Amino acid sequence: MTEPGHINQQDGRLAIAGDWTLVHYAPLKRQVEHLAQAREPSSEGVDLERLSALDTAGAVLLMELVGAGPLAAIDDWAPDLPASRRALLRTLGEAMADNRPPEARRVRPLRDSLARTGQLVEGLWQQQRQLLGFIGQVLATLAITAWRPGRWRLTSVVAQLHQTGLNALPIVALLTFLVGAVIAFLGATVLRDFGATIYTVNLVAFAFLREFGVLLAAILLAGRTASAFTAQLGAMKANEELDAVRTLGLDPIELLVLPRVLAMMLTLPILTFVGMLSGILGGALVCLLALDISLTQFLAILQRDIPLEHFLVGLSKAPLFAFLVAVIGCLEGFKVSGSAQSVGEHTTSSVVQSIFVVILLDAVAALFFMEMGW
Repeated sequence: MTEPGHINQQDGRLAIAGDWTLVHYAPLKRQVEHLAQAREPSSEGVDLERLSALDTAGAVLLMELVGAGPLAAIDDWAPDLPASRRALLRTLGEAMADNRPPEARRVRPLRDSLARTGQLVEGLWQQQRQLLGFIGQVLATLAITAWRPGRWRLTSVVAQLHQTGLNALPIVALLTFLVGAVIAFLGATVLRDFGATIYTVNLVAFAFLREFGVLLAAILLAGRTASAFTAQLGAMKANEELDAVRTLGLDPIELLVLPRVLAMMLTLPILTFVGMLSGILGGALVCLLALDISLTQFLAILQRDIPLEHFLVGLSKAPLFAFLVAVIGCLEGFKVSGSAQSVGEHTTSSVVQSIFVVILLDAVAALFFMEMGW
């Protein structure tokens, strides 16, 4: 019958007894940690006569209790221990005695911060280089297949249109409707102090025709569709399906990327148009209920004061945003290394990059159109 390993303390001596094996590791670990707080590792006062069984797990605990140096010299202070156990403990002590702890790294705040900044800049530069190269590949493949109708993958494009467009229509319409109502309410709250609540109509129309219609739709697709592209292609990469596609002599860009890019470029203008209408409808509802501006008057102001160019300016940004969001989502999917963690990291990266690029380009476009007087 085996005896669980334990430590008996008597008159300042530690009697090691029982089986010091993996089975009893947890309670032995607690006893050793408790004793380590009260004494320095030493072989003085340690008695191993009642040690009945020992394996590597127990030997490690004895090393923590005694120390690597004394354990390497176990032949001197525990000669009565069986030779096999002395050999195990001696080997472990000699191996650990030679392992000196690594020297503490000097902390240099200025140099370390500059090094981290340089690494971030280098990583950003490499990321942009990969994105530009991937855009070139996509455009080259598109130019090659555009003149060969036999290589068009219309079924894939239609399937992606359904996923990226039709399924996203309700959430885009609902979100832009609510944002339009909020903008109208906030605009009316400010304009009421100047007796100019009638200009709430112009505020909502300008905001959604030029900016919010396309921006909200693009951000929603960046979070919803770009992440889906990354997850789909990343899962294919992890399952080695992309390697199988290349083995069959097919081009993954033509087979998987182009249908997604084309579907996004067709989808986002439609969603932008729906977002514009929904946002203006939300503003019209607030004007009707809170400002006593009838729907007829609302439409008359739109027709009189809002030129068509604002609608065209907003709609012209949609294909570019769609192209970049789709390309970033597909590129991050191809960069997945093969693990589930990598899929999650690149999915997050695709969403962050897509939203950042959309907002950055929208700001640049706003400045450009303002300088051009459009």
